[in-house]
Amino acid sequence: MKTGWCRPCENAYDTWVRRHASDIIGVVMSGGAVLALLGLGLPFLGGGWFVGPVAAFCGFGTIVVLQRTNDRRRRRQFLRGVALPRAYLPSPK
Repeated sequence: MKTGWCRPCENAYDTWVRRHASDIIGVVMSGGAVLALLGLGLPFLGGGWFVGPVAAFCGFGTIVVLQRTNDRRRRRQFLRGVALPRAYLPSPK
């Protein structure tokens, strides 16, 4: 994913975000819950064979959307909480 950040900033963010590695647990469990509810619930309500692929697609979509949302939130937290190194501050005129 292109972020527009320089390599040292990306490395600093990567180190910082590893402290929040457990964020993936909620994302994957939410996708699994969507998959289970749709994939197991809709056939009981009269859904046909097409429910399985639809449920898998919806579960995967849930994981993608939640991961991107979580990544944006963590990047904003990183930018607010960590000062930029002196080399990246604009030079005074």
